[in-house]
Amino acid sequence: MTDLTTTAPEATIADARARIDALDDRIIGLIQERMAVSAVVQQTRIASGGRRVNLSREMEVLGHYSEALGKPGTSLAMTLLELCRGRI
Repeated sequence: MTDLTTTAPEATIADARARIDALDDRIIGLIQERMAVSAVVQQTRIASGGRRVNLSREMEVLGHYSEALGKPGTSLAMTLLELCRGRI
């Protein structure tokens, strides 16, 4: 980690932005992985005669994100669910 007392603000900002960019790349990779796993769940559920979407499970996901991140977590979870299952 950079020593904030001896580093120019511009360098601190540049370092932090580089870390944010790296985190964003990891987050995008995890979302893509989540989408692939979700596709397996949906395909398996449909193949066994079930529905594509399990609304009670989606409510669990919404609750989990809401508890962890507050109201913005609910919006984030909705976006993730839409990415992973499409619009219903």
